[in-house]
Amino acid sequence: MSRRRSTDRPSRRDDVVVLDGVGKEYGDIAALSPVDLTVAAGESVVLVGHNGSGKSTLLSIIAGMLEPSDGVIRVHGQPPDSIHARERRSWLPDTPVLYDDLSVREHLEYTIRMHGGRGDEPIVDELIERLGLEGRQDDLPSQFSRGLRQKAAAAVALVRPFTLLLVDEPFVGLDASGRVALLDLLEESRAGGATVLVATHDPAVIDRFERGLVMDNGEIVHDGPASSLHEFLSADTVHRER
Repeated sequence: MSRRRSTDRPSRRDDVVVLDGVGKEYGDIAALSPVDLTVAAGESVVLVGHNGSGKSTLLSIIAGMLEPSDGVIRVHGQPPDSIHARERRSWLPDTPVLYDDLSVREHLEYTIRMHGGRGDEPIVDELIERLGLEGRQDDLPSQFSRGLRQKAAAAVALVRPFTLLLVDEPFVGLDASGRVALLDLLEESRAGGATVLVATHDPAVIDRFERGLVMDNGEIVHDGPASSLHEFLSADTVHRER
Protein backbone atom coordinates (compact mmCIF):
# COMPACT_ATOMS: atom_id res chain seq x y z
CA MET A 1 0.00 0.00 0.00
CA SER A 2 1.46 3.38 -0.94
CA ARG A 3 1.77 5.90 1.86
CA ARG A 4 1.79 9.64 1.45
CA ARG A 5 2.22 12.62 3.70
CA SER A 6 -1.02 14.43 4.29
CA THR A 7 0.65 17.75 3.68
CA ASP A 8 3.80 18.85 1.93
CA ARG A 9 3.53 22.60 2.32
CA PRO A 10 4.61 24.94 5.12
CA SER A 11 1.94 26.11 7.56
CA ARG A 12 0.16 29.39 6.86
CA ARG A 13 -1.33 32.01 9.14
CA ASP A 14 -4.84 30.83 8.31
CA ASP A 15 -4.13 27.19 9.15
CA VAL A 16 -6.32 26.08 12.05
CA VAL A 17 -4.74 22.68 12.75
CA VAL A 18 -1.06 21.83 12.20
CA LEU A 19 0.46 18.48 13.21
CA ASP A 20 4.16 17.80 12.75
CA GLY A 21 5.21 14.22 13.42
CA VAL A 22 2.46 13.69 15.99
CA GLY A 23 2.23 10.12 17.28
CA LYS A 24 0.74 8.22 20.20
CA GLU A 25 2.06 5.05 21.82
CA TYR A 26 0.74 2.86 24.60
CA GLY A 27 3.74 0.88 25.69
CA ASP A 28 4.92 -1.03 22.62
CA ILE A 29 1.69 -0.39 20.73
CA ALA A 30 1.56 2.53 18.29
CA ALA A 31 -2.02 3.82 18.27
CA LEU A 32 -0.97 6.66 15.97
CA SER A 33 2.15 6.65 13.81
CA PRO A 34 3.87 10.03 13.31
CA VAL A 35 1.36 12.14 11.38
CA ASP A 36 1.87 15.36 9.43
CA LEU A 37 -1.39 17.16 8.82
CA THR A 38 -2.46 20.70 8.02
CA VAL A 39 -6.09 21.82 7.97
CA ALA A 40 -6.87 25.33 6.76
CA ALA A 41 -9.56 27.66 7.99
CA GLY A 42 -12.99 26.80 6.61
CA GLU A 43 -12.13 23.29 5.42
CA SER A 44 -14.70 20.50 5.68
CA VAL A 45 -12.86 17.23 6.29
CA VAL A 46 -14.15 13.68 6.67
CA LEU A 47 -11.85 11.11 8.27
CA VAL A 48 -12.70 7.49 7.50
CA GLY A 49 -11.30 4.11 8.49
CA HIS A 50 -12.20 0.95 10.36
CA ASN A 51 -12.56 0.87 14.12
CA GLY A 52 -9.05 0.88 15.56
CA SER A 53 -7.53 2.72 12.60
CA GLY A 54 -6.56 5.72 14.72
CA LYS A 55 -9.38 8.17 13.94
CA SER A 56 -10.47 8.72 17.54
CA THR A 57 -6.88 8.98 18.76
CA LEU A 58 -6.10 11.65 16.18
CA LEU A 59 -9.21 13.71 16.96
CA SER A 60 -8.70 13.38 20.72
CA ILE A 61 -5.17 14.75 20.36
CA ILE A 62 -6.38 17.67 18.24
CA ALA A 63 -9.09 18.34 20.83
CA GLY A 64 -6.50 18.48 23.60
CA MET A 65 -8.07 15.53 25.38
CA LEU A 66 -5.10 13.21 24.79
CA GLU A 67 -1.40 13.99 25.08
CA PRO A 68 0.71 12.89 22.10
CA SER A 69 3.82 10.79 22.67
CA ASP A 70 5.75 12.56 19.92
CA GLY A 71 5.62 15.60 17.68
CA VAL A 72 4.21 19.10 17.84
CA ILE A 73 0.58 20.16 17.39
CA ARG A 74 -0.89 23.62 17.12
CA VAL A 75 -4.54 24.65 17.06
CA HIS A 76 -4.97 28.27 16.02
CA GLY A 77 -1.23 28.61 16.59
CA GLN A 78 -1.31 27.39 20.21
CA PRO A 79 -1.15 24.03 22.03
CA PRO A 80 -4.53 22.27 21.83
CA ASP A 81 -5.02 22.29 25.61
CA SER A 82 -4.40 26.04 25.88
CA ILE A 83 -7.21 28.43 26.78
CA HIS A 84 -6.74 30.10 23.38
CA ALA A 85 -7.42 26.81 21.56
CA ARG A 86 -10.19 25.59 23.89
CA GLU A 87 -12.13 28.82 23.48
CA ARG A 88 -12.25 28.27 19.73
CA ARG A 89 -12.97 24.58 19.40
CA SER A 90 -16.02 22.49 20.10
CA TRP A 91 -15.67 18.74 20.66
CA LEU A 92 -18.29 16.03 20.15
CA PRO A 93 -16.75 12.69 21.23
CA ASP A 94 -17.98 9.28 20.13
CA THR A 95 -19.46 8.61 23.58
CA PRO A 96 -21.87 11.40 24.61
CA VAL A 97 -20.79 13.23 27.76
CA LEU A 98 -23.81 14.71 29.54
CA TYR A 99 -24.82 15.62 33.09
CA ASP A 100 -27.26 13.20 34.71
CA ASP A 101 -29.11 15.95 36.61
CA LEU A 102 -29.65 18.51 33.82
CA SER A 103 -32.39 18.39 31.21
CA VAL A 104 -31.60 18.87 27.53
CA ARG A 105 -32.65 22.51 27.65
CA GLU A 106 -30.66 23.10 30.83
CA HIS A 107 -27.59 21.62 29.13
CA LEU A 108 -27.92 24.08 26.26
CA GLU A 109 -28.66 27.10 28.45
CA TYR A 110 -25.74 26.26 30.76
CA THR A 111 -23.32 25.77 27.86
CA ILE A 112 -24.23 28.96 26.07
CA ARG A 113 -23.97 31.00 29.29
CA MET A 114 -20.54 29.51 29.98
CA HIS A 115 -19.43 30.99 26.66
CA GLY A 116 -20.79 34.47 27.21
CA GLY A 117 -24.28 34.13 25.75
CA ARG A 118 -27.80 34.21 27.17
CA GLY A 119 -29.82 31.11 27.91
CA ASP A 120 -32.79 32.40 25.92
CA GLU A 121 -30.91 32.88 22.64
CA PRO A 122 -32.83 31.62 19.55
CA ILE A 123 -30.19 28.98 18.75
CA VAL A 124 -31.35 26.95 21.79
CA ASP A 125 -34.87 26.45 20.43
CA GLU A 126 -33.56 26.03 16.88
CA LEU A 127 -31.28 23.13 17.80
CA ILE A 128 -33.97 21.46 19.89
CA GLU A 129 -36.38 21.62 16.97
CA ARG A 130 -33.98 20.65 14.19
CA LEU A 131 -32.57 17.67 16.07
CA GLY A 132 -36.03 16.38 16.96
CA LEU A 133 -35.78 16.96 20.70
CA GLU A 134 -38.92 19.08 21.19
CA GLY A 135 -40.82 16.49 23.17
CA ARG A 136 -37.81 15.59 25.30
CA GLN A 137 -36.23 18.97 26.01
CA ASP A 138 -37.24 18.90 29.68
CA ASP A 139 -36.18 15.28 30.25
CA LEU A 140 -32.89 14.04 31.67
CA PRO A 141 -30.51 12.49 29.10
CA SER A 142 -29.89 9.61 31.51
CA GLN A 143 -33.35 8.37 30.46
CA PHE A 144 -32.51 8.48 26.74
CA SER A 145 -31.62 5.88 24.16
CA ARG A 146 -28.18 6.08 22.53
CA GLY A 147 -29.65 7.95 19.57
CA LEU A 148 -31.35 10.59 21.71
CA ARG A 149 -28.24 11.03 23.81
CA GLN A 150 -26.27 11.56 20.62
CA LYS A 151 -28.72 14.23 19.47
CA ALA A 152 -28.52 15.98 22.84
CA ALA A 153 -24.71 15.89 22.80
CA ALA A 154 -24.68 17.27 19.25
CA ALA A 155 -26.91 20.15 20.33
CA VAL A 156 -24.55 20.93 23.21
CA ALA A 157 -21.54 20.95 20.87
CA LEU A 158 -23.27 23.21 18.35
CA VAL A 159 -24.87 25.72 20.73
CA ARG A 160 -21.59 27.34 21.74
CA PRO A 161 -19.43 29.60 19.53
CA PHE A 162 -16.52 27.89 17.78
CA THR A 163 -14.18 28.18 14.82
CA LEU A 164 -13.12 24.51 14.93
CA LEU A 165 -15.60 21.66 15.27
CA LEU A 166 -14.28 18.15 15.97
CA VAL A 167 -16.80 15.32 15.73
CA ASP A 168 -16.13 11.61 16.34
CA GLU A 169 -18.57 9.01 14.97
CA PRO A 170 -21.64 11.25 15.33
CA PHE A 171 -24.09 9.17 13.31
CA VAL A 172 -24.10 6.01 15.44
CA GLY A 173 -27.61 5.38 16.73
CA LEU A 174 -29.22 8.28 14.87
CA ASP A 175 -32.41 7.76 12.88
CA ALA A 176 -32.60 8.90 9.25
CA SER A 177 -34.01 12.33 10.05
CA GLY A 178 -31.42 12.87 12.76
CA ARG A 179 -28.58 12.00 10.37
CA VAL A 180 -29.83 14.47 7.77
CA ALA A 181 -30.35 17.20 10.36
CA LEU A 182 -26.86 16.76 11.80
CA LEU A 183 -25.23 16.71 8.37
CA ASP A 184 -27.07 19.91 7.46
CA LEU A 185 -25.92 21.57 10.69
CA LEU A 186 -22.32 20.52 10.06
CA GLU A 187 -22.47 21.98 6.55
CA GLU A 188 -23.97 25.20 7.88
CA SER A 189 -21.18 25.46 10.46
CA ARG A 190 -18.61 25.21 7.68
CA ALA A 191 -20.53 27.71 5.54
CA GLY A 192 -20.45 30.08 8.51
CA GLY A 193 -16.65 29.98 8.51
CA ALA A 194 -15.85 27.14 10.90
CA THR A 195 -13.37 24.38 10.18
CA VAL A 196 -15.07 20.98 10.51
CA LEU A 197 -13.39 17.59 11.03
CA VAL A 198 -15.62 14.53 11.27
CA ALA A 199 -14.49 10.95 11.85
CA THR A 200 -16.77 8.16 10.68
CA HIS A 201 -16.76 4.61 9.37
CA ASP A 202 -19.93 5.31 7.36
CA PRO A 203 -19.08 5.83 3.66
CA ALA A 204 -22.63 7.04 2.94
CA VAL A 205 -21.86 10.53 4.28
CA ILE A 206 -18.60 11.11 2.41
CA ASP A 207 -20.09 13.28 -0.33
CA ARG A 208 -21.28 15.87 2.20
CA PHE A 209 -17.64 16.91 2.78
CA GLU A 210 -14.94 18.55 0.67
CA ARG A 211 -11.72 16.83 1.75
CA GLY A 212 -11.28 13.18 2.68
CA LEU A 213 -8.64 11.40 4.75
CA VAL A 214 -8.32 7.64 5.12
CA MET A 215 -6.65 6.09 8.15
CA ASP A 216 -5.30 2.58 8.45
CA ASN A 217 -3.22 1.16 11.32
CA GLY A 218 -2.58 4.58 12.80
CA GLU A 219 -1.47 6.22 9.56
CA ILE A 220 -3.07 8.60 7.09
CA VAL A 221 -2.86 6.59 3.87
CA HIS A 222 -4.90 8.84 1.59
CA ASP A 223 -5.62 12.56 1.46
CA GLY A 224 -7.63 14.13 -1.34
CA PRO A 225 -11.05 15.36 -2.40
CA ALA A 226 -13.78 13.56 -0.48
CA SER A 227 -15.16 12.28 -3.80
CA SER A 228 -11.91 10.36 -4.33
CA LEU A 229 -12.56 8.20 -1.27
CA HIS A 230 -15.16 6.05 -3.05
CA GLU A 231 -12.63 4.73 -5.54
CA PHE A 232 -9.94 4.38 -2.89
CA LEU A 233 -12.16 2.45 -0.50
CA SER A 234 -13.74 0.28 -3.20
CA ALA A 235 -10.25 -0.88 -4.19
CA ASP A 236 -10.21 -2.67 -0.81
CA THR A 237 -6.89 -1.10 0.11
CA VAL A 238 -8.05 -0.33 3.63
CA HIS A 239 -9.03 -3.58 5.24
CA ARG A 240 -6.95 -4.23 8.30
CA GLU A 241 -8.16 -3.78 11.84
CA ARG A 242 -6.04 -3.68 14.94
